[in-house]
Parts: sequence; structure tokens; C-alpha cells
Amino acid sequence: MKYSGWPEPGELVVGDVDEIADFGVFVDLDEYEDKRGLCHISEVASGWIKNVRDHVREGQTVVAKVLDVDESSNQIDLSIKDVNEHQRKDKIQDWKNSQKADNWMLIALGEDVDDDRYTAVANALLVEYDSLYDAFEAAAISGEEALEDVDIDDDALDAVVEAARENVSVPYVEVTGYVDLESAAPDGVDDVREALTAAEGNGEVPDGVDLEVGYVGSPEYRIKVRAPDYKTAEDQLEAAASRAREAIEAGGGVGGFHRERREDDE
Repeated sequence: MKYSGWPEPGELVVGDVDEIADFGVFVDLDEYEDKRGLCHISEVASGWIKNVRDHVREGQTVVAKVLDVDESSNQIDLSIKDVNEHQRKDKIQDWKNSQKADNWMLIALGEDVDDDRYTAVANALLVEYDSLYDAFEAAAISGEEALEDVDIDDDALDAVVEAARENVSVPYVEVTGYVDLESAAPDGVDDVREALTAAEGNGEVPDGVDLEVGYVGSPEYRIKVRAPDYKTAEDQLEAAASRAREAIEAGGGVGGFHRERREDDE
């Protein structure tokens, strides 16, 4: 989705070098409709420039900083040299994510979706999320729950969730912890089984989180959590360990949680 307005001074933009002149470089802005900027030769690179073509080539994708905008004369002044490598990489990644999200929108709403429908759904998603990419990523992880506050109709909601689930590769992190579960009661084995079942969640584990409980060596059991981010993973790991401890202690047993496997069990 291209913006119909104008970029703001100080904004970083992505564009393709369209024309190279002795006095500078003309750049077609990829994120804005029918907008073209000029990067003066003094803003192409630091130091004295003998030949602009030594620094850029026609068709090259560049990241530039907007220096000034004059809507009355349809002029946008750009600087390529004012963008450092870290900013350039981050901006390119954001731009690529935006292109992916645009494609997912077309998958969800159909290639022939009219502009008004596309804009309405996109704007509704952007009320709740910083970008369309973030909205689709959240939908891929949490499904309809991620969009419950988004003001779109059921057909659009279902379509976005389906497109997200089928097309978005969600980055996951994995954390591991261990619980010691012991019971001296006559039915202590059953108590341990109940504690392990409790650790697995009993339906309390949220969508987008995978939780596995496995045997290491009595009385030690491994809890492995896979989630979209470290905070969620850590929270779910601690919650699983707490459920196991509470269950074993309710039967008179003893439970403990530790992050590293016992050395004597190696």
C-alpha cells in the first residue's frame, strides 16, 4: 500500500534511483504514490565527489533521509549520506515487511479487492497495531483473539487470520526449565502424574505457545516452552512449574523448580 500524501522532513524513505545528473540523483519513492525526490550531489556521499556514478547507479534501491518538502513546487530534497548503515538495514527490513503485508492483504481480501475495502480494513488494523505486518504476525500467533479489538467485519477477520496462519512465518524462542517432584505417599506415583498433567496446562496454555513436559530422571522432569517472544515463554515456563508444584504439594509431596539440569544427572 502506497501513501497518497507527502513524506515528512526527517523521515527515512526507500526509493529507486531513476536518473543520474551531474548535479545529483533523482529517486522515485517506493512508499509514496507518484512522488520523486532529488538528492543533490553534496548529499550523495561524504567528501568531494568527482563522479556521482561512482556512488550510485540507475535502478539501485537506496534509503534516504527527507531534508525538506515543498508541496507547491512538488519538490522533495533528500540525503543519502545522512543515513548510516544501521538505519539503512532497519529501514529496508521495514520496507520488505510492508511489501509482505500488502501481499498478505491481497491474499486475504482477494486480488480484485477495491481500494475502499482494502483501505478500510488496513486502517482498522493500523488503529490497533503499528503496522500491517505486526497485525498479521499477531494473527498468525493468536488467531481471532489478536483481532478482537479491531473494527472489521467477521468475513474480513476470518480472511486475515486464515491468510496469516497460512503465510506468516512466526519467529519463535525456546526456553527450558526443570521441576523436581517427589511424594512418599502410597499413591505417590499418581500424585506425580497429576502434577505433570497440571504442568501441561489443562487447557490454560494460550494459542501460539507450545509446552512439553518430559522425563529426565526421577525426581527431575523437563519443561520446554516454545513461544513468539522471551517474555511469553518465561511467563509460561514459570506458570507450568507453579502448577506442578501446587499439585504435588496438595497431595503432601514436595516440588521444586530450577533452570539448569542437575549436574549429577548428566
